[in-house]
Amino acid sequence: MNLNAMKRPNLLWTRKRLRAFSLTEVLVVLVIIGIIILLALPNLMPLITKAKSTEAKGQLQHVYTLQKNHFYERSSYSMELSDIGFEQERLVSDGGQANYRIEMVHAGTNDFVARATAVVDFNGNGVFNVWEIDQDKNLREVTKD
Repeated sequence: MNLNAMKRPNLLWTRKRLRAFSLTEVLVVLVIIGIIILLALPNLMPLITKAKSTEAKGQLQHVYTLQKNHFYERSSYSMELSDIGFEQERLVSDGGQANYRIEMVHAGTNDFVARATAVVDFNGNGVFNVWEIDQDKNLREVTKD
């Protein structure tokens, strides 16, 4: 027998066990985290809706600014969003990022009303959030989600 082979320890038998978590322990932790999220989610829904409504407010304020500029140039408000230079971002329902569809409800020589209607039911109750703005920059929530 080879003398060097006998002196060298067998590497297969001398490995140390590494400290690690078992699959069962990891699964238990994931289940506990899931339960905590399910308990917290109903309390977070109003905050999510409020955060998403910020998009509607911002878009309507942008429409207000564009309508005012149009009014100063032409002495009337426009019923067409394209006339004032507003371009609707692609909606979430069409693979885009926008949660609200912007539309003109009314436009005349002295007044206008623009509306932002949610295309997503944020809290799952069947009611879609709606915001409106007018020529006096009165921003109001018409339908609460």
